Amino acid sequence: MREYDLSKALWRRSSHSDGNGGDCVEATYDFPGVVPVRDSKAAAGPVLVVGAAAWAEFVGAVAADAGSHRGGVAHA
Repeated sequence: MREYDLSKALWRRSSHSDGNGGDCVEATYDFPGVVPVRDSKAAAGPVLVVGAAAWAEFVGAVAADAGSHRGGVAHA
């Protein structure tokens, strides 16, 4: 398995993260072909490295799902 030097990575917090300190996901786009993702509450903890195409598909699905919710209630 390949290892990445994340010591100088520029982490960006998800715009869907909870502003109260919970549910915070951060990603860095400094690595071609992959997107490292971490829990901002555990910045020194483990990092999940996802293929860039899979990450783009995931983000698209989350955005589409967010558009289907109104007032915080899921609609089928």
